[in-house]
Amino acid sequence: MLLASNLSRIPWLVHGFSTRQGGVSRAYGKDDLNLGYTKDDRRTYAARNRGIFLSAVGCGGDRKRTPWPLVTLRQVHSDVILRVDGVENKDLIGDGLVTDTPGLLLAIQTADCLPIVLVDRKRRAVGVFHAGWRGTVKRIVEKGVGAMRLHFGSRAGELVATIGPGIHECCYEVGEEVRDKFLSQFEYGSDLFRELAESDPVREKYPLLFLTARAPGHTYGVLPKKIFLDLVEANRRQLLAAGVKAKNIEASPLCTNCHPELLFSYRAEKGKTGRMMAVAGIKQG
Repeated sequence: MLLASNLSRIPWLVHGFSTRQGGVSRAYGKDDLNLGYTKDDRRTYAARNRGIFLSAVGCGGDRKRTPWPLVTLRQVHSDVILRVDGVENKDLIGDGLVTDTPGLLLAIQTADCLPIVLVDRKRRAVGVFHAGWRGTVKRIVEKGVGAMRLHFGSRAGELVATIGPGIHECCYEVGEEVRDKFLSQFEYGSDLFRELAESDPVREKYPLLFLTARAPGHTYGVLPKKIFLDLVEANRRQLLAAGVKAKNIEASPLCTNCHPELLFSYRAEKGKTGRMMAVAGIKQG
């Protein structure tokens, strides 16, 4: 389990970001901690893994206490954020959860997308958000700050935010249509992308094979450029725009695509992969 240093300093908060290590699943590798009810894994294994993870977070059950209720969503890459107040909330659909109710563990599942945790230290409220590129274009974390202000009276300048492990700019290649969507929505959109010219050792060694007769003369054929999105920076900028202070924002340096031995990555494993969880909750008393 991974912890965020800025969240670990809040005494009434429990939180954690799972890795893929230390579980019982074998669908994606040996002893994987898959926490999602995925089509490739046995549901009983995922349920056992959830018990292992809850115990690691400090919210598991034993003879003297029952485990904390784990509140999850059917995530749909939306900007839908739901407030939960009790265990009666079931079959939730959306990509964000907020609460000020102690004893509930809010969870977001990821395997490349970013898990983001927001905490109001003064009002004892928490939020968790799932931010892929679609949710980011829809400003889910920016709206998450607004949801906490609406429901709990939170002030953005007092919030603490952590962006958990996800795919980073080094590996997140996207198409022009994704860049166009960001450019249409954000004034700083161009700052979120970098281009890298494709290399072709055959072209470099035998350039004459790729000459063309197009006007204004003979020119080399041009390879398309690769486009990479900095999803972490995109969400950091949204937090700043919403009023969260830069000193209160922490981001994990771990890229899921770069570390498939530690983290599940949909892209690195070509779609057949497990799910990690980011969780946050409020201690009783």
